[in-house]
Amino acid sequence: MTITTLSSREFNQDASGAKKAANQGPVFITDRGRPAHVLLSIAEYQKLTASPSNIVELLAMPEADEIDFDPPRIKNLFRPADLT
Repeated sequence: MTITTLSSREFNQDASGAKKAANQGPVFITDRGRPAHVLLSIAEYQKLTASPSNIVELLAMPEADEIDFDPPRIKNLFRPADLT
């Protein structure tokens, strides 16, 4: 994946070049030297916005083993019911 950075002026002067660059990776468009927008191909956008529809798909995510999950331990999970 190639990341491209263009100024707003460069983007306005060569939008077709920016679209071609977006097929290789994200294109950051800057305003006064600061990132302001990102141009992505529709395929990359759909990958970012797609969400698994069920628990099986969530658990099948290849990067799921990289997620740190260490829930706090509950000491007094059960307590007697107050029947008064």
